[in-house]
Amino acid sequence: MTSRDFSRMSRRELLRLSGTVLIGSAAALRTRPAFGQQMIGDTGCGVGGEAIPLSPIILNAFQEALPVPSALAPVRDFTGWSVYPNKYQQNSDGGDHIHQLWCDELGLAAPNVYRIGLQVAPHRVTDGPVQYLKFADGTPGTVNELIDTDGTGPGRAVVFDGSPVNLPYTAMTAFSGTPGIPNSGTFPGPMINSEYGKPNLIRFVNQLDQDAGMDLQDFGDPERGFLTHLHNAHTACESDGNPNDTHHQYCPGQWVDDLYHNHPAGGDPNEMQSFLWFHDHTHNHTGANVYKGMVGLYPIYDPRLDNGDERKGLRLPGVRVNRADGAFDVKYDIPLALYDCLIDDGAVPHQDFHNGCGESHPEWKGNLFFRHYPNHGFVGDVFTVNCKAYPVLKVKRRKYRLRFLGASIARIYELSFQKPRAGSSVKAVPGLQGQYAFVDALTGERGLGEQCFRPVQIASEGGLLPKPVARDSWEIWPANRKELVIDFTKYMDGTPTRDGDVFYLVNTCKMKNGRKPNESETHVVFDANGNEIGIAPDPEFDPDYCVPMMKVVIDGNELVPDNSVIPKGSLRNLPTLPKSFLGTRVRHFALARQGGAVGEAEWIINGMPFDPQISMAKVKRGTGEIWVLRNGSGGWVHPMHLHEEEHQVLARFPAGTVKEDGSNALQALKSAPRFPMAPDEPSKEDVADLRPNEELVVYRKFRTYAGKYVAHCHNLAHEDHAMMFGWEIEP
Repeated sequence: MTSRDFSRMSRRELLRLSGTVLIGSAAALRTRPAFGQQMIGDTGCGVGGEAIPLSPIILNAFQEALPVPSALAPVRDFTGWSVYPNKYQQNSDGGDHIHQLWCDELGLAAPNVYRIGLQVAPHRVTDGPVQYLKFADGTPGTVNELIDTDGTGPGRAVVFDGSPVNLPYTAMTAFSGTPGIPNSGTFPGPMINSEYGKPNLIRFVNQLDQDAGMDLQDFGDPERGFLTHLHNAHTACESDGNPNDTHHQYCPGQWVDDLYHNHPAGGDPNEMQSFLWFHDHTHNHTGANVYKGMVGLYPIYDPRLDNGDERKGLRLPGVRVNRADGAFDVKYDIPLALYDCLIDDGAVPHQDFHNGCGESHPEWKGNLFFRHYPNHGFVGDVFTVNCKAYPVLKVKRRKYRLRFLGASIARIYELSFQKPRAGSSVKAVPGLQGQYAFVDALTGERGLGEQCFRPVQIASEGGLLPKPVARDSWEIWPANRKELVIDFTKYMDGTPTRDGDVFYLVNTCKMKNGRKPNESETHVVFDANGNEIGIAPDPEFDPDYCVPMMKVVIDGNELVPDNSVIPKGSLRNLPTLPKSFLGTRVRHFALARQGGAVGEAEWIINGMPFDPQISMAKVKRGTGEIWVLRNGSGGWVHPMHLHEEEHQVLARFPAGTVKEDGSNALQALKSAPRFPMAPDEPSKEDVADLRPNEELVVYRKFRTYAGKYVAHCHNLAHEDHAMMFGWEIEP
């Protein structure tokens, strides 16, 4: 595609919070379906469009501390447990629900046992005041998702709606780290620091019926079920928490023992990972349940190369503290879960395939807002880190390990560390997705900051990279994990940091909806049938889009003890590929949209929506295969997640390079034109980031276990609307 230059309008009139702001388009005053989209459903009282609220401005941004969870302790006292964990009863149903492999069958010791309740718990993204907004003309305070709300042109006037107030608490359905104490769930949930060679068993107990009278609103699984998936552990299917296996969900009063062997696939140390997370996977409600709080963290350490002690192995940043309760914490090793949300303004109409007849809910003003939009996916305008809006991280003058997780439903981030340029400061911009920007004091223009650090990426979702990669910026797609080492003693130009220095983690990827990022000034235009018809300016592209998400402050002038190093050589070898792929089975999976032709089945793979009774692929345990994942026309992105083992990307091709029968796959790998790989490829991955008109050729193996698994898009709106297929491993 040939790039072209297009003129654009500068933005010079940004509002201060004390006055009036222009947002939106005067020609688009009504809620209506997005461009190219059919109305998404009929709930029995009319069809619903995609309406979103005006979230209030977070007034105390960059003042509250970043929550950093400590490690959950294993259970030592089993008093009151009716069933002690064992091989022969895997869940509360009993019967033939057993663990297919107990720890001793893999030569491992008995597992550490944890207990996590699924509980209703109060939460809010900020404890400080917010300022609600409303349209000055008195119409309901809602905007369609394609209305421009970031000050790029003329639009409707917005004024304050009352005085600043504190948000009410939203009823989250979350993982609890305090067994037996009602309403003690947290978001993100408990963090379990784990080690390879030391299995864990987690008993997840559904206590979501104990709601203490809190209003659960109209989203989340209506049966209050859960199905926990440790993403992407090498795990037996009965503990994988996927809707293709025996259980679709666990309802109030039920429990399940998920056994995580913490054993690398094939016993190969090169298959070790380093940062997992666990989240809900309830069929049709994964997005709603994840958005409602079912997210937990699971760092996993390699006792030889990376055990959390920076004096040993690769000497990655971390000071390990072994606790008397059996858990361990690692200082200077910080997880950062990214999550965007919308806050109900009390006026937005509630209607989607699942709930609502277009009514508004004034009683939910200030609560989280969510809708099951099968088309674009769901994006928010308030950005959070560890579910705190615009927090502050204080750091010492030393090296840190930062672990990034994309916990958003659909949003893609491009992150970097920046500080405001001379003459600019951080200000609120009502209507901007992300709310805050670097604004020039004289011109009022938004703009990019000045990059101040160049961290080194050491790992992706498949674990340690073969070699470290210096990054000016890095993308985080849904379910992506990337780990970076950053030296906070000096800036990238060599200037030393000083006590009180301030800079920001920023997002420069504008994404008006879940379709794809607004990533260039030109984009491919498609007709209603998804056929490419030309190139045009992207009306949503914004070269000045730069949202500070987290403030970082240097805490102290002294250099604190630091035995870590920034790695320069090899980290971990990739698992060995076959010397020849001759005779290797090739399977082809085409991702597409069918436009809601069959109920909610908006998205399909190989022409079919997900059906738990159908296995699209049956593979033999111990074998390896080539899978081709195709994202055709239509202008959508799909983060495609493959359960059970990680894959290696062999090539990125234009869509259609490999025939659907796979007959030319090996020849294509030898000679076909290809797209460049990402900076951190080749590596092991569990999410294949598929851009429009792209196909990935990956190699994966199937070891240790047998049974049913799934593969699906991790834009969770797409997954919940049928972009998933079942597959299974046969003994």
